[in-house]
Amino acid sequence: MGTEGARDPVADLRRIAFLLERAGEATYRVRAFRRAAGTVADLDAGEIDARVAAGTVGELPGIGAVTERCIVESLRGEEPVYLRRLLATAGRSVDADGAALRALLRGDLHSHTDASDGGSPLAEMAAAAIDLGHDYLAITDHSPRLTVANGLSADRLRAQLGQIRALAPAVAPFRLLTGIEVDIDADGTLDQEPALLAELDVVVASLHSGLRGSRDVVTGRMLAAIGSGQMDVLGHCTGRMVTGKRHRPESDFDAERVFAAAAAADVAIEVNCRPERLDPPKRLLRLAIEAGCLFSIDSDAHAPGQLDWLPYGCARAAACGIDPDRVVDTWPVERLLEWTGRRRG
Repeated sequence: MGTEGARDPVADLRRIAFLLERAGEATYRVRAFRRAAGTVADLDAGEIDARVAAGTVGELPGIGAVTERCIVESLRGEEPVYLRRLLATAGRSVDADGAALRALLRGDLHSHTDASDGGSPLAEMAAAAIDLGHDYLAITDHSPRLTVANGLSADRLRAQLGQIRALAPAVAPFRLLTGIEVDIDADGTLDQEPALLAELDVVVASLHSGLRGSRDVVTGRMLAAIGSGQMDVLGHCTGRMVTGKRHRPESDFDAERVFAAAAAADVAIEVNCRPERLDPPKRLLRLAIEAGCLFSIDSDAHAPGQLDWLPYGCARAAACGIDPDRVVDTWPVERLLEWTGRRRG
């Protein structure tokens, strides 16, 4: 490890493990960094440098993609991005930072009404959002393929757009935004007419089926959807359920490729605030930050009271050090709609 100007990758990996432990992160994640530190510490002098030059660090036992990146950055004399993110939030009050981020949110881009599987009509959702101090709320009922959630056909969605426009004067200056949570189909296409999607203010695209598919298949579906140019937000990307009877593990997909594609396409990664989802997990939020992604902190509310679930996502986003200006629902509505308007440009 004699590269001129290099940091000590063993020390950096151990520091990361320490900070993860202090933050109460999962034991398996801490062990991954401590195991990687042990592997590097046991190498003969110069071997790790040679492996960095050859691009074979990841072939060492106990070294994964994230720890490999940390080692390479450290040997280049750079503070590893993962460590920098942890240091940025170390010693800070997550509650205070989460509350500060919540105060910056101007709206919510994922909500459901009784038109699909929500419990209340449009006007009640709007009234609750206004009471919470929102400037805007996107109505994103499900698409037709999700019959279990009474997904909206093209004709039913058009009728809802008319209802939103009719209600608009009564709730002004608050803005009800037209939208959809559209299913990502098996081939990666989106489950609604492309011309109709282009009319909407906000398009959240999510996987609701095939969640246990192979890594390559799930990754391919996500990449195709992102590459379509028809979506704004990738909803609850792992599909996990962490509490209750609906416990479900994460989908397996290549998060680095998906987040890189999302960053390139200016597609936001949703921080889903539903207590049973809390999706994505923090390790993936940090990976998305490193990829340069935008984010959308959304309640995924199915009832008026659930619109107040935003603090759950804000606390997790703050813990990971997300820059508030990268959170699209901190933006004024004009900037937000300029961003979503790229789909029509």
